[in-house]
Amino acid sequence: MKTKWKKRLPIIIIVLIVCMVYLHYENTTLQITTYSLLDENIPKEFDNYKIVQISDVHNTKSKKLITDLVEAVKEQQPNIIVVTGDLIDASRTDIQAAVNLVEQLQTIAQVYFVSGNHEASIENYSELKKQLKEKQVVVLDNKAETLQIGDETIQLIGLDDPSMVYDPYVPEKSILLGHLENMNYDNNQYCILLSHRPELYDTYIEMGMNLVLSGHAHGGQIRIPFLGGVIAPNQRLFPKYTSGMFQTGKTTMVVSRGIGNSILPFRINNRPELVVVELKQSSRKAYDNKRNKRRAKGFTKKDKSLSRFFSCFINNRISYN
Repeated sequence: MKTKWKKRLPIIIIVLIVCMVYLHYENTTLQITTYSLLDENIPKEFDNYKIVQISDVHNTKSKKLITDLVEAVKEQQPNIIVVTGDLIDASRTDIQAAVNLVEQLQTIAQVYFVSGNHEASIENYSELKKQLKEKQVVVLDNKAETLQIGDETIQLIGLDDPSMVYDPYVPEKSILLGHLENMNYDNNQYCILLSHRPELYDTYIEMGMNLVLSGHAHGGQIRIPFLGGVIAPNQRLFPKYTSGMFQTGKTTMVVSRGIGNSILPFRINNRPELVVVELKQSSRKAYDNKRNKRRAKGFTKKDKSLSRFFSCFINNRISYN
């Protein structure tokens, strides 16, 4: 018996080392996903407008990941940077680390921030918000900003995480709709919404948003080929909205897999993700021609998960680095 274990021990050790190396790679190696969003409602002045989205940093302890993230954002040369919640982690809150990261990003492009459920869970969120504002970050806590190029404008809207208003008798949908009703924005313009929760997609459709940037789901934490994510907060097992692009009517939602981890300390087949969204203005004729060409060529196989594969409409280009 002892002889058998002695023979198996080197194999077990090798397997453990391989697993550790793989997990380290999966959790510290950044992936860049680029979406080209073709929409005739995008003003011409905003054609090729580039938005970088960062979500769910969760006070990651990986210095390599943070360094790579900042460098990757620099290389993208975005027009704006949006942070869609959970910059900090409620269980190991480090406000200074969060502010240091955003300060570096602010030197690249204007940063816009909305809260996530972890910001809602800490007592000193007001201190984080204060320090972000001191670094010239625009905190969109149920507010709208007008982005202007030349004579044309679009609306950038930010919603606080609904858990900021804890009331077990009021549905989260009602909370968000109530915030939106109290906002001053022009819904006749192209509207981009920053909101942490992807599971409220139907609410965003009802709001009439053109583009929604979301996070929260951590890509489903563990991604199984052909099935997608395994588990996500507020969506439970085999969730629908964990990663990728979703379209219904005029509303498109992009869900970031995020950067860090929280309750579960690791990711599998689910690398940290930097999302890049390029706005492309298009006339209806050009839109239809491009869509027909895509149909003629057929789908590419760049996406490893069929759940994301079928969620992406053929009039959008998705690339991975």
